[in-house]
Amino acid sequence: MRSSLTIFRKSKGFTLIELMIVVAIMGILATAAMPLRELMIKREKEQELRVALRQIRTAIDAYKLATDEGRIAKKVDESGYPPRLEELYMGVQDIKDPKKKIIYFLRRLPRDPMFTELEIEGVQLTPAEETWGKRSYESPWDSPKEGDDVFDVFSHSEAIGMNGIPYRQW
Repeated sequence: MRSSLTIFRKSKGFTLIELMIVVAIMGILATAAMPLRELMIKREKEQELRVALRQIRTAIDAYKLATDEGRIAKKVDESGYPPRLEELYMGVQDIKDPKKKIIYFLRRLPRDPMFTELEIEGVQLTPAEETWGKRSYESPWDSPKEGDDVFDVFSHSEAIGMNGIPYRQW
């Protein structure tokens, strides 16, 4: 009689010690996965930054090319680069086209993914053009400053990328 009762008790379920061991192992695995998750998030943001910089810089170069071709009105003392980032997605008039069509260089201006701000109910308050640092044509590369035009853009982030280069210098 006693042996059948002992078998019944053993097959009933897990002991508290077994459950504690399983929870401890799960905690260790979760702790090990957190740095990997953070690394993946950082890698994704860096990829977004690369793509955004490439899109904006390509659009700035296309604007300059259109100005050099005489499709965009330019004063003699201007560099030919857009005066504001908004010109790239709001469009400018093609002065060579008889119908004066609008030339668009971007569908929308991407945000700097490294720019951090407070969001209210998931809505970002800072416009995309204010998330970027802007460098004018007359500004030196090592100390960029805003000016009469937008020659280049850069991230305001002081963080350093996984490649060892600060995001500001990308």
